[in-house]
Amino acid sequence: MKPIDTLRFATHAATGYPLRTALMVLAMSIGVAAVVVLTALGDGARLYVVNEFASLGTNLVIVLPGRSETGGFNPMNAITGTPRDLTVADARALTRAPAVLRAAPLTIGTSEATYNGKLRDVTVVGATADYLKIRRMELAQGRFLPDEDSGGTANVAVIGAKIQSELFGIEPAIGRVLRVGDRRFRVIGVLGQTGQGLGMNADEIVVLPVAAAQAMFNTNTLFRILVEAKNRGLIEQAKAQALYILKTRHDGEADVTVITQDAILATFDRILGTLTYGVAGIAAISLAVAGILVMNVMLVAVTQRTGEIGLLKALGAEGRDIRNAFLAEAALLSATGALVGYLLGQAGAFALRTAMPTLPAWPPDWAVIAALATALITGLLFGVMPARHAARLDAVQALSKR
Repeated sequence: MKPIDTLRFATHAATGYPLRTALMVLAMSIGVAAVVVLTALGDGARLYVVNEFASLGTNLVIVLPGRSETGGFNPMNAITGTPRDLTVADARALTRAPAVLRAAPLTIGTSEATYNGKLRDVTVVGATADYLKIRRMELAQGRFLPDEDSGGTANVAVIGAKIQSELFGIEPAIGRVLRVGDRRFRVIGVLGQTGQGLGMNADEIVVLPVAAAQAMFNTNTLFRILVEAKNRGLIEQAKAQALYILKTRHDGEADVTVITQDAILATFDRILGTLTYGVAGIAAISLAVAGILVMNVMLVAVTQRTGEIGLLKALGAEGRDIRNAFLAEAALLSATGALVGYLLGQAGAFALRTAMPTLPAWPPDWAVIAALATALITGLLFGVMPARHAARLDAVQALSKR
């Protein structure tokens, strides 16, 4: 049989039993679609976390109160005891490190903001002028905190975009007096719209001078210190110098945890990358199930078409030709199922991106290629047994069953 005859035979066989063909294509397409959608979800989650940490700033080193007993970064480090508080003086000392460009002490809490009878809960961030530069945030109006000694207690505030729209509406916020907790602050700036990031919506924050925030919450300790290295190549040096300075200031006790942005990103990238591979493997099991279905249905097809096979052999077709014809049918069904599954998977990924715009749920190329290749290989692999069985049929016995 010529290749065109083999393809024609396979196409005719597939279209001759529409229900059987539809079920086989559906089984294969579900497997491919599952791989595409689940890897899009997993890789989207990985990229989301990476982008969120990248939005914190560049060349970043983070100092946390309390010591982690194990090496590396653990997400649970966010909950840590502290034998000695981090202070604003510690933050000022870090700016003297040769590899450090700037440092911003942070105090964070929640309170109520009130203006002209309107009230809402806000996240209060106590910081210094360097916070805006480290976080690479933009101002929509006005100016940021004054570039003065971080111990200053100026009663000024910079508010997020949502705070401005909800409390002030169309009224200009700059120059107005906003009550936060039991204190009054004059608004000097409005942050550009940023949105949600790492559990804190920057559009719903009120930034105060760190000393004013500490006085409001009646505390001297800091939540974190954000440190920016002078360049990417100095991040590890900045980390080592920060740890040395704080250890010296804390009577030789290494009672802080210093982590780098790269370490956080690498950890989450590794965890979520492994998760993506895991869900891809689970989804790929459905392709094996689809392959078994292909084998079973093809074996039934051999039985149904025994007379047709006998006729082909009587007309001179060799066993090799029969085998190739059945393999071509299996390949045709697998390829169709893979294509339909790919389209369904892309539609599912699009639905995820539409439902969750912040999640970059794009299926990775390796997953798409692996799903399509696995579908084709699985179809052919499980099609070998029925094809060989058909090729071994005796022409006379096959014709007698017509």
